[in-house]
Amino acid sequence: MQAQFSSRQLASPARTRPVPVLIMVRELDQGGVERDVAKIAMHLDRSRFEPHVATFYAKGLRYEELRSAGVPILELPLRSLISLTSVRLANEMRRYIKQHRIQIVHAYDPSGVFGLLVARLARVPVVIGSQLSYRDILDKRTQMLLRMSDPLADAILVNCAAIRQYMIEDEHIPEERVEICYNGVDTTQFFPPTCRSTASSLVIGTVCALRPEKNLPVLQEAFAMVRGLHPKLRLVIVGSGSELKALQENAARMGIDGNEFVPATRDVPAWLRTMDIFVLPSYSEAFSNSLLEAMACGCAVVGSRVGGTPELIGSKEERGLLFESGDTKGLATQLARLILNAGLRRDLGSRAAQFAKESLSIQIAAERTAAIYERWLLRKARRGNGS
Repeated sequence: MQAQFSSRQLASPARTRPVPVLIMVRELDQGGVERDVAKIAMHLDRSRFEPHVATFYAKGLRYEELRSAGVPILELPLRSLISLTSVRLANEMRRYIKQHRIQIVHAYDPSGVFGLLVARLARVPVVIGSQLSYRDILDKRTQMLLRMSDPLADAILVNCAAIRQYMIEDEHIPEERVEICYNGVDTTQFFPPTCRSTASSLVIGTVCALRPEKNLPVLQEAFAMVRGLHPKLRLVIVGSGSELKALQENAARMGIDGNEFVPATRDVPAWLRTMDIFVLPSYSEAFSNSLLEAMACGCAVVGSRVGGTPELIGSKEERGLLFESGDTKGLATQLARLILNAGLRRDLGSRAAQFAKESLSIQIAAERTAAIYERWLLRKARRGNGS
């Protein structure tokens, strides 16, 4: 399927007040899904929608952002689905839905296993799930529960054509129930520097949660292969997670002196603007926020040919370079091209930044989300009227 990045304008159901929508997510700290929830909740058109957020863990980077933006947050401290606490929290969520007249419940991750069922029991008019990654990176129990909850959703939102195809062909969701809504980037925060540093150092970097599927050892190994091509080549890895210790040990084993680790931070735009080359070496990826943000900051980007990355970079490498997942030599070859060719770095970064600003801004993503909400409200209203 060819990716369509333009926003569709859809008919809106008549209303006299903004539609209350409850967006659900497991937690509100670092991570792409959490970032998506915060961005959409803060950028939905308040004349059309009244956003609320529900979460199992009310703390973290995105929690603070949402509170500062005045978005109401419902904490549901669920730790087990099979417990008396889950029954109490289900009743609490139902009361919240009734009190605030919630018309749409949209669950962004496995929180939907709980939230979609409660929404159905509370007779919420529109119930939407999301699948923003391949399920094989999740444990078997979570995969099973997600498949059990799929039928509860009127629609399932995905963030790229690759995941849409996966949900239809592998997860057997009817095509008409799978909606694409590409991620968006806040271009008031993520934009290129006035000019790239002319310092003698050259920075290769990445920003991500340090999880196994990000496949960062491949980046370290490729960096070790090309570090002799530039006298002051640096590798900067920004993020926190379970793989940090292993990555630090790997850097020490390979003697990568220029390998720098920076904990997860709010200052992602500033770090991206220091990077000349951004690398996303994941073996499983959908439509990466970090890659999109790096493009918006004018980095020359390199990504593994998985999931939605070719859609974002361009299958013909119009806005960056691609390599086969796990191919260390292939990544090293692409890095060498960029290290040795400042003009190529500049051209790719410029095209990437222009594409992000014109086609994938957060305003466009919020409008797409609003259009999906309005279409499903209209469908359900027509069904209720027997039309």
